[in-house]
Amino acid sequence: MSVEFLTSEEAAAYGVYSRVPTRAELEKTFYLDDEDRGLIARRRGDHMKLGFALQLVTVRHIGLFLEDPLDVPVVVLDFVAEQLGIEDASCVKRYTERSKTAFDHAWEIQRVYELKDFAQVEGELRAWVAARSWTSGDGPKAIFFDAVVWLRERGVLLAGVTRLTRLVTHVKEETTQRLWKVLESLLTVGQRYVLDQLLEVAPGSRVSDLERWRKGPPPRGSGPTIIKALDQVAEIMGLEMASLRLEDLVPPRRLVELSRYGMSAKASQMRRHPDARRLATLMATVAHLEAKSVDDTLELLDLLMSTELLNKAHTVADKEKVRTHPRLARATAKLAVAVDALFDSDGWGGEDDQVNVEEVWEAIEVIVSRADLRAALAVAKEIVPPPIVQ
Repeated sequence: MSVEFLTSEEAAAYGVYSRVPTRAELEKTFYLDDEDRGLIARRRGDHMKLGFALQLVTVRHIGLFLEDPLDVPVVVLDFVAEQLGIEDASCVKRYTERSKTAFDHAWEIQRVYELKDFAQVEGELRAWVAARSWTSGDGPKAIFFDAVVWLRERGVLLAGVTRLTRLVTHVKEETTQRLWKVLESLLTVGQRYVLDQLLEVAPGSRVSDLERWRKGPPPRGSGPTIIKALDQVAEIMGLEMASLRLEDLVPPRRLVELSRYGMSAKASQMRRHPDARRLATLMATVAHLEAKSVDDTLELLDLLMSTELLNKAHTVADKEKVRTHPRLARATAKLAVAVDALFDSDGWGGEDDQVNVEEVWEAIEVIVSRADLRAALAVAKEIVPPPIVQ
């Protein structure tokens, strides 16, 4: 059977040797230093020394004394016996012949090593759990295991698993209730009514306003869609949740936790919640939707710009290119005549004869006039980008 939020396996592993310690753990946690040995040496008989030492390393490893101090893994027994020079570790069985002995030794270990009882720090732990719950919104299981670390770091003997889980559960519930009430207290009577109306389906509608807002506008970049999205932004902003500045009173992570639930829970389910929880959830959800609706609208506007306006601009540009191609072709043909004449002029005259420029022009103008060539060059410069000089 599970204990509160822990599984059966997790509850069974609490405060016991849930697994065999590794060699590294043995050498670190189960090593007996000079102070340990001096305290152990006061016992009479190997069974007393070994039993006392087992209680000492056990409380150091798991954080509490075992009901049966001999309920330890064999490797632990052998490792401790080896350090004490005890060849027959089975003698430890005599340690529990007198039940009061183990109790007296546990009390002495607690006094010498200044281990605190859980009751001494319970109030401080409650405050720590409350602060952790208020700021983080972490689940009870995560807080429970971190509370165990918190206790161990402060040299506190662990409480029973039931006592500790109940403390975490109760404090977290109290913190959550306080969170809901803080948010609810910010609302006017009118705002409470408007928020509750978000869960109702108005006549002629198939869904509630909350469901419509959560769904958002269709993901199509069109003029009507943009108008619809802007209208929805105005509706959501009209509730004026932003003016309440919720993030100044409640940790952002808790608001995110509430809004995440509010974005997925059914309206019928939310209507059944107590007033404080229902209204706090709606407040956080609407605050989330304020930002989300603006972001969605901007994305639609970006989509409209890229799919409609820019595409049309590209189409116009493409048409202009098609329109200019005939002009470019005619201009290029005329320029080609001049270039051909220049190449042909290389063969005029002998090796030492120089070609007169006027002769070249005469050859060109037989086919195309200078004025036409200037016009063709102007068209080419207009349409064709200038060459890149290497």
